[in-house]
Amino acid sequence: MRFPWTGLLCATALTACSILSLAHAEAVTAKAVTQHYAASAAAMFGDAAAAGHDLQKAVAALVAAPSEASLAAARAAWVEARPWYMQTEGFRFGNPLVDAWEGRVNAWPLDEGLIDYVDTASYGEESEENALFTANVIANPSLTIGTETIDAGTITPELVRSLHEAAGSEANVATGYHAIEFLLWGQDLNGTGPGAGNRPFTDFDTANCTGGHCDRRAAYLTAVTALLVADLDEMAASWNEGGAARQDYLARNDKEALSRILTGLGSLSYGELAGERMKLGLLLHDPEEEQDCFSDNTHNSHYHDVAGMWAIYSGSVPRRDGTVMQGPGIEELAAVAAPAAGAKLTADMQATLAAFRALKDKADSGAMAYDQMIAAGNDEGNALVQAAIDSLITQTRGIEALVAAMQLSIKVEGSDSLDSPSAVAPQ
Repeated sequence: MRFPWTGLLCATALTACSILSLAHAEAVTAKAVTQHYAASAAAMFGDAAAAGHDLQKAVAALVAAPSEASLAAARAAWVEARPWYMQTEGFRFGNPLVDAWEGRVNAWPLDEGLIDYVDTASYGEESEENALFTANVIANPSLTIGTETIDAGTITPELVRSLHEAAGSEANVATGYHAIEFLLWGQDLNGTGPGAGNRPFTDFDTANCTGGHCDRRAAYLTAVTALLVADLDEMAASWNEGGAARQDYLARNDKEALSRILTGLGSLSYGELAGERMKLGLLLHDPEEEQDCFSDNTHNSHYHDVAGMWAIYSGSVPRRDGTVMQGPGIEELAAVAAPAAGAKLTADMQATLAAFRALKDKADSGAMAYDQMIAAGNDEGNALVQAAIDSLITQTRGIEALVAAMQLSIKVEGSDSLDSPSAVAPQ
């Protein structure tokens, strides 16, 4: 954790500053760290839920009065909501209740033909792996799933929930941020060229309908957004005082509770973000493997994953109201329990933030979107993405070193993209 007065003290009296910092660190207990971690989860999921409610209001305004402006406002609300969710992902992997819930809100990639019309020239017309590849529930009031006929005459949250991972296929993503993203942007048909999805607002305009079935498209968007908000509210409540996730976490002994923190940070760093979300797309040079592929918002989502990991480790949590929630993070505990490993991990995580800031700045400048960065032959973009991946790998090794130094135990999720790249992209 960083205190605003530390720099001034160090500038005037280095020895006194070191003594003060050590005295403060010695007062930090594992119990204080784990209590702050739980409170941070409640705050961070609470901010994600609040942003979800704002997105729901923007979606309602779009459905009530479709226009260029209301569609742009709904897209902006989606982009604004993403960071507050992404910063919570460091609570995954170490908390079973979060893992069991996550697929409802952030599953990807998705076979979007399940939901709505697609450009079959680029998307295809059928899939051997997914019988619902082009089921298009918006266009079809009746669906056949296996031997069962599903009445989809009225699109409700219950219907949308029932379609999630239908027929046992993880590609049938019917709920969450990315289903909403697809409905707001439509397919990105630009490949690794410039530009994102460009769905017209008239796809929701029943008086001047494009794409067909505008009433059902609006109903699906309304239903899937309501589900997202309900899911976010559920997880925020689960981390509040008395909530199931908070109780489950705080019931652990100190070593297990601290191990859970570092399990989340290590697995998100390595197998999930460095591997599945980044290295796979870079190996294949495939824009379909970027996470926010319809909106070209991937650079922001990746950056805020990293920012969230730093918030959890440091105990310094930015809030949606502009304040910062301060408390003892595992960084402070490490300063006493394993000072060398702790200092190394702090430096590693700061280097990761810098690498992802460089990637984000490049995309924000308009010079190169993330899907362009991973394109074959784009040496500059490939290097930016690879540098960010390398920083995450170094950060993971730092987490493992801290775990060993503090005599904890974790298992970091792997990824074929990192561990066996020839298996996913044969040379």
